Amino acid sequence: MIILPAIDLYSGKAVRLLKGDYNQMTVYSDNPAEFALDFAKKGATHIHLVDLEGARDGTTPNLGVIKSITEKTDLFTEVGGGIRSMETVEKYLSAGVDRVILGTAAVKDRAFLLEALRKYGEKIAVGIDIKDGKVAIKGWTEKTDITAEDFCADMESIGVSTVICTDISKDGAMQGANHSLYKSLSERFNMNFIASGGVSSIEDVRSLAEIGVHGAIIGKAYYIGALDLSEAISEAKKGKII
Repeated sequence: MIILPAIDLYSGKAVRLLKGDYNQMTVYSDNPAEFALDFAKKGATHIHLVDLEGARDGTTPNLGVIKSITEKTDLFTEVGGGIRSMETVEKYLSAGVDRVILGTAAVKDRAFLLEALRKYGEKIAVGIDIKDGKVAIKGWTEKTDITAEDFCADMESIGVSTVICTDISKDGAMQGANHSLYKSLSERFNMNFIASGGVSSIEDVRSLAEIGVHGAIIGKAYYIGALDLSEAISEAKKGKII
C-alpha cells in the first residue's frame, strides 16, 4: 500500500479543515514546499495536494505553490480541488503534476470527464467524497442523491483506474478510517482505491494495508504528531501486493 501524506492549500499555506468546514481551519505552515521536502526525507514517494479554494470556487489560486512542490521534490504528485475544465487539467500537468483528481466535475460534467480520460488516461483520477452514504460535491458543501456504490460502478464502466474515496464524517476527526467502506469497495470493484479521511493511527494503516487498499492519505494525524510518517510507510509496505 502507498502512503500519501497530504497538504491542503489555502492562500498559499498548508492548512486543515475539520469535516470540510471552511470556518474550522487550522494553519500549519506558510511554506508548503518545505513540508513536501520533509515528507520525502521521511521516505514518502507520493503526495496528495488539495486546493481548497479551487474546490470551493473552481479556480487555481495555489498553482504556483503546487509548481514549487513539483520542482523541488521527486514525489509523485496528485492534485484535486476545482478541476472542472481541460484547461485546468493541462495547467496542472504542465506544472509537473503526475495525476489530477476530478471531483465535482466527475459528477456534473460527464463530457469533460470522458474527454479527460480519453486524452490522459491514468493521469486522471476521480475523487468520491461521501457524506451520509451519498456523493458530495463543491468542496463538500453540497450533497447529491448518488450512492457511493452506484457512482463507483459508473466510474469503473468508463475506464477510471484510480479513485480517491473520502468519508467526510471521518476527515480530520481523529476517529479512525471507515475500514468497512474501503473493504467493500475494494472487493466489489476493479479499481485502485485510495482511502482518505480518518487515517489516524498505525493500526489504521495496518488494517487498510491488510484489506488491500491501494493507498492511504494521511493528513491531520501527521500534523499533530499522532502518526509517524516513516513508520506508516514501513507498515504500509507489509500489506497485500495488488
